[in-house]
Amino acid sequence: MAKILIIEDDLTFSQILDGFLSKNGHQVMLANNVRKALEIFKSECPDVLLADYRLPDGTALDVLTYITDQAATQPVVIMTSFNDVRTAVRSIQMGASDYITKPVNPDELLMIINSVLNKGTSSNSGTVEYQDAIKGKSPVSDKINEYISLVAPTDMSVIIQGESGTGKEYAARSLHMQSKRRDNPFIAIDCGALSKDLAASELFGHIKGAFTGALNNKKGQFEAAHGGTLFLDEVGNLSYEVQVKLLRAIQERTIQPLGSTKNLKVDVRIITATNDDLKASVQNGTFREDLYHRLNEFKIQLPPLRERGRDIELFINHFIKQSNQALGKNVVKIADPAKELLLQYDWPGNLRELKNVIKRMILLTNGDIAELDSLPEEMMLAIDRDTSVSGSDLKAINEINEKALIQETLIKVRYNKSKAAKLLNIDRKTLYSKMERYEIE
Repeated sequence: MAKILIIEDDLTFSQILDGFLSKNGHQVMLANNVRKALEIFKSECPDVLLADYRLPDGTALDVLTYITDQAATQPVVIMTSFNDVRTAVRSIQMGASDYITKPVNPDELLMIINSVLNKGTSSNSGTVEYQDAIKGKSPVSDKINEYISLVAPTDMSVIIQGESGTGKEYAARSLHMQSKRRDNPFIAIDCGALSKDLAASELFGHIKGAFTGALNNKKGQFEAAHGGTLFLDEVGNLSYEVQVKLLRAIQERTIQPLGSTKNLKVDVRIITATNDDLKASVQNGTFREDLYHRLNEFKIQLPPLRERGRDIELFINHFIKQSNQALGKNVVKIADPAKELLLQYDWPGNLRELKNVIKRMILLTNGDIAELDSLPEEMMLAIDRDTSVSGSDLKAINEINEKALIQETLIKVRYNKSKAAKLLNIDRKTLYSKMERYEIE
């Protein structure tokens, strides 16, 4: 049984979820806004948070930010409409464990809750498990595998760049497993989930009494990865102060735990990942140029799933096999009409989203063939909308791109509209106008 905090302003819907989860043995608490949710979080310490993305006094990102700042580890699952999947996927970069689209399928919800609870009891497993992952066979996949084979045996620092869900941790683990360090630790750190105050402690460790709450000595992840590989996911989220310490650790191969006067020697290979272009972060002053050059001895660009051609069929079959094992099913294949829609969809969440959709299809299939009706209805509607915008309708295409850029920028600056307007090179009035036009809250 888990203590689940549901954060949802639709009273009827939250009561339905309460009844369903309670019948399945969970203890449920309800909040209808961010303020109430944080009060319950502080007093009740739930095991899982199930949060609607749009709330009366903010968004689920406000809850995520608070949890990160408190260095808490409870998983957060985002509930969102299918139209906001891109937003939900990006929220995973800020620490969310998973997302589910509305209308919520009860069995899918239970599956996701069990999944995030199990992840909490295991070590860093990544979004696409290394042991079960497969290599694509398209020309672009061949090129990526060639780069990995080429640079893996060296000690060069590598930046892996790509959209959220493209398999950056899988690529990092591949580099480690093909290196001379493969028998030593591989430590993965999600920099996006580290609070600014505790990031230095997590990376470099601290001694007892170094700061309020430091009740014991703590070994940092640099020390834990000694002799092996340290993978820093979303490295662009590190604060400027931590970037300074990281640069020193790489240059001098030593670290100094917080509160200590002693330097510790470390032998660590650094692999970093980002969904943003760190060059742009260097230009706008949020990332140190000297650190960027230290990290960028070799760069691997991972393409989005929509650009990987028939690799998608390979991944579909792979995730069918995985889902059958996880759910005790025996689905042989996906019916051709459903597969055709899967191949048409643009997959904003990339491999992570594909894996979730296939697992949902397998869950809802009673026979040995997953039919069209096992696809999310909203996915089919989204495909219809996309195909209705012809390739020659330049205005419609530009509006779609503009809306996506505004949403992405707002998430990046945690909905600070002044910062968003500055990054977009428009004034606040124009930003508010565009947000209203595109119904961005």
